[in-house]
Amino acid sequence: MKLHKVLLTALATLSAAGILGLTTTNASAASKVNSYIDSQNIKPAKITKSIWSGFPKNKYRHGKGKPEGVVVHETANPSSTIYNEIAYMKRNYNNAFVHSFVDGSRIINIANTDYLAWGVGFPGNARFVQFEQVEVHSKSAFAHEIANAAWYTAYLLNEYNLKPNDAAYDGKGTVWSHGSVAKHLGGSTHTDPVGYYASAGSKYFGQKYTMSMFYTMVKKYYKAMNVKHTKLVSAKYTSVNKQATLSKNYKKYYLYNHLKGANKNAKRQSWSKISPKVGKTYYIDMVGKKSTGQTWYRIKPSKNTKSKTRYWVYSKNLSGVKNVPTTSASSSSASSSSVATAAASSASASGSTTETSSASSN
Repeated sequence: MKLHKVLLTALATLSAAGILGLTTTNASAASKVNSYIDSQNIKPAKITKSIWSGFPKNKYRHGKGKPEGVVVHETANPSSTIYNEIAYMKRNYNNAFVHSFVDGSRIINIANTDYLAWGVGFPGNARFVQFEQVEVHSKSAFAHEIANAAWYTAYLLNEYNLKPNDAAYDGKGTVWSHGSVAKHLGGSTHTDPVGYYASAGSKYFGQKYTMSMFYTMVKKYYKAMNVKHTKLVSAKYTSVNKQATLSKNYKKYYLYNHLKGANKNAKRQSWSKISPKVGKTYYIDMVGKKSTGQTWYRIKPSKNTKSKTRYWVYSKNLSGVKNVPTTSASSSSASSSSVATAAASSASASGSTTETSSASSN
C-alpha cells in the first residue's frame, strides 16, 4: 500500500486544485500486451479470499453491497511484494486500505467488498471497490498481472451487476484509475496506475500500456462472463409455502434474480442481498423443477414480507426444507387453500404446467 506517498482517510477532503490531467494514447491502437495475453493463452489467477476481521465495516453511500464501480491502483513501490503490502496495510489501515491486491500470479481479497475501503479519499471511498497492483519485474509477470487485474475488474462489475463504462473521459462510469478519480472527483492528486503501466509496457513490450488498453481487456473478460453457452431449458413451477435454513455450503453456489438456465435474464446476485447466515431461516414461495432434473427454490427474506423481490437458489443452498408451521388446523387449511389457489392461477396463466422464463420473474 502506498502509504509512504500519502495518508488518505475516509473523510479526507483534500483540494482538487492542481490535479494533473490524465491522458492516454490513441484508444484504437493495438496493444502488444493484450495481444501477448491472447497469444500465450494466459489464464487469470483464481481469487484467494483471506478476509481480515480487523478492517472497519462502513457502508457505501447507497448501502451495504452497493458499490458504483471499481478503482484500479498501483503501489508505487518497486521493491515490495504482495505479502509485504498486505502486512503493511493491516498495520496501518486507519490511514488507508483497499479491498484486494493483485500481482503476476495472485488475486488476494482481504477486505469485504460489500463495505467501502479508504484508498482514494472523499468522495470516492464511498462509491468504489478498490484494489492495488504490486509492481512486477518481467515481461511475463506484467502480462499476467494485467490479465489478473482486468479479469478481477470484470468479475467485480459482474458480481455487483454493473456494466463496463470507462470513466476516464467524463468522470462517469464504472471503471476508474486512481488518476481518473483524482481528476474528476478530487480527494487526492495521484495518477496511478498510468505511470507504472506506461513504464512497464515500454520496458517489456516496446509500447506504453494505457488505461484504454486495460479497459479493452476488462470488456473482453466481462463479455466472456456473460455469454450464453447453452440453450434455455424448460421448467415446471409450483407455488408453495415452505421454509428452510441456509446450508453451510452455500458459497459454493450463486444467488440469482431468475431461475438460472430457464430465463434469459437470469443473472448472479450478491449474497449480501439476503444477509446470508448459515442456519438462518428463509421462506420459499415457489419451486422450480428444471427439465434437466435440478430443483431450485425462490426465497424471500421473511415470512410476511410485502416486498416483491425474490431470489432463486439451487436446492443444495438450503437444508431442512419443510412446510411453514401453522398455529391451528384452520390456519393450516387456509394456508393450503392459498397455496393451491396460487398454483392453479400460475398454471392457468400459462395454459400448461411447464413454463420457461415468464413465471420465474421476481
